[in-house]
Formats: sequence, structure tokens, C-alpha cells
Amino acid sequence: MTRPGAANSLPAERTILAWTRTSFAFLVNGVLLSIKNLHGHERPTTLMAAGIAVTAAVCCYVIALRRQRVLQLRPLPARITPRRQVYLVGIATMVLITVTTIAQQIH
Repeated sequence: MTRPGAANSLPAERTILAWTRTSFAFLVNGVLLSIKNLHGHERPTTLMAAGIAVTAAVCCYVIALRRQRVLQLRPLPARITPRRQVYLVGIATMVLITVTTIAQQIH
């Protein structure tokens, strides 16, 4: 049995979970890149990739919090699609992939 008003908060909960998973994936990527080079010589490109991953993780988490607040508003705003945020995360993913690939080729 669900509590009254629970249906209104489910989209917000699903949204924050999805964005949190994405930020966690970025964070894990950054940690793994840092651990890989822990005992070796850190190259600027490897550290840059780890920095990009951590920055993307923080951005995703902030987006998650903002999206949760928007979806909990009643009545819902006219425009609730996160188009710019999704593009931002997509671009951050592509930049991270590119920098990581370059860092692995140099290493």
C-alpha cells in the first residue's frame, strides 16, 4: 500500500536515482584513472581525465538535485525537459572518453 501523494513523488525519485547513478559512474571512472597511475608517473593527461570525471560527477549530482526540486513543484512548470543538462552530460562523456583514450595512448 502506498502513502497518499506517493505517486506525485515517484518521478522525482526516479530522476534523482538516474542522475545519481550517472554521477557515480563518472566518479568511479575518475577514481579508477587515479588508482591506475598511483604507483607510476602521473602524466598531465591522466590527471586531467580524472579531474574531468570528478567535475562531471559533481555536475551530474547538482543537476539531479535541481531536477528533483523541479519535479516536486505543484503545479508542474510548463517546460520540465532537461534538454540542456542532457547535452551537457553527453558532451562531458565524449570529452572524458577522448581525454582518457589520449592518456592511455601516451602511457
